[in-house]
Amino acid sequence: MVARLSNNKETMEIINLQDFKIVAMEKMLPQHFDYCAGGAEDEITLRANKNSFGSIKLHQRVLRNISSVDTTVEILGQTMSMPVMIAPTAFQGLAHQDAEIAMVKAAGTTGVIMILSTLSNKSLEDVLAAASAPVWFQIYMYKEKKINEELIKRAENAGCSALVITVDLPVQGKRESNIRNRFTLPPGLAIGNFEGGEMRGLPDKPTGSGLMQYISTLFKHDLSWQDIKWLRSITDLPLIVKGILHVDDARLALEHGVNGIIVSNHGGRQLDNCPATIDVLAEIVQVINNEIPVILDGGIRRGSDVVKALAFGASATAIGRPTFWGLAVDGKVGVETVFSILKDELANTMAFCGVQSVSSIGPDIIV
Repeated sequence: MVARLSNNKETMEIINLQDFKIVAMEKMLPQHFDYCAGGAEDEITLRANKNSFGSIKLHQRVLRNISSVDTTVEILGQTMSMPVMIAPTAFQGLAHQDAEIAMVKAAGTTGVIMILSTLSNKSLEDVLAAASAPVWFQIYMYKEKKINEELIKRAENAGCSALVITVDLPVQGKRESNIRNRFTLPPGLAIGNFEGGEMRGLPDKPTGSGLMQYISTLFKHDLSWQDIKWLRSITDLPLIVKGILHVDDARLALEHGVNGIIVSNHGGRQLDNCPATIDVLAEIVQVINNEIPVILDGGIRRGSDVVKALAFGASATAIGRPTFWGLAVDGKVGVETVFSILKDELANTMAFCGVQSVSSIGPDIIV
């Protein structure tokens, strides 16, 4: 893919995910790019998510016959072309007018699972109508129980194949770029899963972050394991808990009968100074002991990062920001290119490590 940068009129060939970020920054409004790229407070955890991968070294093996490398993987009975799914990201209309429709179409052509955010700009029904690969629905719990029940029922009826509850948002992290920018949605862009009223949009003229005001006003802030029991009682969809960082919470997730967990620190957007996800993955995997899938998000920027996560025991990984950047650069084609690059890097790293399939990736390839 070739893109043109507006500041110097030079042509830049995009060959890695970082290139997408650079071009997306040129194409997006600054406050919208900041919303996507920023983290909480000093962004220590945001940087750690990526930097921790760099400290992990891989064994290169030779003479292992890697003429054929298979990157496919199965999660909860659903096959993906590679062990990378699309993490839930809100407000994709900030990146491209086709928003989540373009994203889900790219998921279909690349053969990966998309996790659709509650705060999507397109309705879940419209997104599922355009889907050709599995879609999981991510839910933020609202204070009014009826709203949550209706969203889950709509997700079931639309054809979502799993429910992902985000549990690391008891309050919103202090995302200072959003506060400085007085972040809100631009005219014409709304939360597509609601028809009207305060549910459908952020405050027009917030005193700080409009998203923070929305969350503090409408989201349920007393989440507990009782809510997981309640969700388990009202839906037969596989239930995945997103936001696990501690081994004791992993144990509790098992005890409450969830079908999978996502090891996540919300992309460094919640508690700053909490650990990078890759740094806590191995001990959480040990507790889960292959009973349910463990998915990791946070900091994946190279195919080698995916290999490292799998070597530490992840069943799959998820990426958020890079798909947003791809969407900003070239809509559906941009997202497809993100996954094409990542898949090529993944297969290349697997070949160097002497493994022919995802199931062959284990701790022995870590130095």
